[in-house]
Amino acid sequence: MTMLRLEDLTVRFGGQAVLDAVDLAVGEGEIVCVLGPSGSGKSTLLRVVAGLQRAEAGRVLLGGRDQDGVPTHRREVGLMFQDHQLFPQRDVAGNVAFGLRMRGAGRAETAARVAELLDLVGLPGAGARPVRELSGGEQQRVALARALAPGPRLLMLDEPLGQLDRSLRERLVVELRTLFRRLGTTVLAVTHDQGEAFALADRVVVMGEGRIAQAGTPLEVWRRPASEFVARFLGFENVVAATVRGAVAETVWGPVPVPSGTAEGACRVLVRPGGVRIAPDGHLACVVAGRTFRGDHVVVRLRPEGGPELDAACALAVAPEVGASVRVGFAAEDVVVLP
Repeated sequence: MTMLRLEDLTVRFGGQAVLDAVDLAVGEGEIVCVLGPSGSGKSTLLRVVAGLQRAEAGRVLLGGRDQDGVPTHRREVGLMFQDHQLFPQRDVAGNVAFGLRMRGAGRAETAARVAELLDLVGLPGAGARPVRELSGGEQQRVALARALAPGPRLLMLDEPLGQLDRSLRERLVVELRTLFRRLGTTVLAVTHDQGEAFALADRVVVMGEGRIAQAGTPLEVWRRPASEFVARFLGFENVVAATVRGAVAETVWGPVPVPSGTAEGACRVLVRPGGVRIAPDGHLACVVAGRTFRGDHVVVRLRPEGGPELDAACALAVAPEVGASVRVGFAAEDVVVLP
């Protein structure tokens, strides 16, 4: 069943299309993350779904019902923002209970629901704590419990982990996915952090200039970017013009093997860093211009004799030093032909 459907959604500010005829469907229980650079329209999309921004054209349907004219508090959506927007004058329980009281829940029902949610988000017994004394991670958990308290049919997250340090974000994103799976929550989240989105989502939607540039599972989007824009947004820099003839693409870096069945003709070619192989028999001579440590591997920046620089992913033990002369070849399984 489709929980959320956007049809031809259009928003303009000052004549400029911020959302340009966007179509999107989110299934019941699905976790969808919308990615994109600043100004791509992702936050505006969230505001339109929530009823905080009116669309110039198109429809928002929740559970098959058109939401035109339905105010935010009647859409049965939960909202969680980057800055959490907790009420500083209330304790943890008072924050979590806010939505329940607004819906007229009784005292006993509210107390039971608050206790249940605090236990669920890993803050059992914290109801009496002042929110100003909480850490960033704890505030994030309280904001999540508050958003979940009324039992929304759709939970929307706007950069929910953006203010937290990386190690905490990485831990909490795993906890969030586990929690949403356990509850069967339908989630629409927006973020600029690819790692966060790919760890959380069942499906990733990449936006650019108000349009959906690509949608698919995290693995599909990562392995096969649909355009140079998507590839570069995901951090891939090894993109050059090419002409495919047979099993290879002719590029400024020399011949690059392409996957079997690739159509011939002019195109753009992406070589993932893992497909740039440093080997004595490589055809392209390069000098190592830089090294970036990535935890379990090193990304080596290579400066060829001709053409733009390119990145190669190397194992820690064999990564060459800056200034070293190396030879490079390419692996077809890490080559993507772009339109």
